[in-house]
Amino acid sequence: MSSEKLNILKRPELSRSRLLLGFSGWMDGGEVSTGTIKCLVDKLGAQAIAEIEPGGFYIYSFPGSMEITAMFRPHAKIKEGLIESYEVPSNTFYCSEENNLILFLGKEPNLCWEEYADCIFSLCAEFDVEMIYFIGSVAGLVPHTREPRLFCSVSRAELREIFQHYGVKFTNYEGPASIVTHLGAICDEHDLSMVSFVATIPAYVQGNNPKCIEAVMRRLAGMLELQIDLADLTAISEEFERKLGDAVQEQPELAGNIRKLEEDYDNEIFNNEMSDLKTWLEQQGIRVD
Repeated sequence: MSSEKLNILKRPELSRSRLLLGFSGWMDGGEVSTGTIKCLVDKLGAQAIAEIEPGGFYIYSFPGSMEITAMFRPHAKIKEGLIESYEVPSNTFYCSEENNLILFLGKEPNLCWEEYADCIFSLCAEFDVEMIYFIGSVAGLVPHTREPRLFCSVSRAELREIFQHYGVKFTNYEGPASIVTHLGAICDEHDLSMVSFVATIPAYVQGNNPKCIEAVMRRLAGMLELQIDLADLTAISEEFERKLGDAVQEQPELAGNIRKLEEDYDNEIFNNEMSDLKTWLEQQGIRVD
């Protein structure tokens, strides 16, 4: 197994530990994936224990318009002619030894998925990880006034019996895969189990979504048996929803569409082919993935 690009910084004492993954990129709508990991690192006082070197995993130059190319390049800050910072993608593992939990915050690689996966599996072997979790999010036709739905996929059939009791829906999907699916498809070869949770969040809400982050944090805290105080996140979530509600009322057409979403949600109708609303969102420049 290749792990030359995995740097171990500390060696906490762990046994039958859990690894929770979060990635920026494709499945980080509302910054739920990365935002959840950042919150957990902060609240659990988790310390960095390892990192994956970025070299060879990312495309820095991509043909196309300035807007497209800018999405791939490292971030720099220059002030009055002086280069103050130059940031390449980071991939860091944090550990809460008390909770027997490793948290990973990274950027989905563009290249060499096999070698990147080997780095993750090497860390799992190093720290006796037996279960990998992923939390992510995608935009969907759900109202901001309700809890985001969690869709679940598992690496082994017997895991469905375990996680069906957490109120998740099991994923039905065919299309382009992510690094998360790549990991889940091969983790059995490494004697590991993996479960992926993807929250479906409102497509019409752009940027960081604290309500969805707070909702996901509550669900994960229960699954992972974490004792954490979420009062501050709840207060931020409620204020965010209040301000968003005020903004929605200023757009009657959007408010009407959201009322329809609420009716469907409350009646447990989940129709991903609501063509009228999907068309309207796309006309506003909002993608539904």
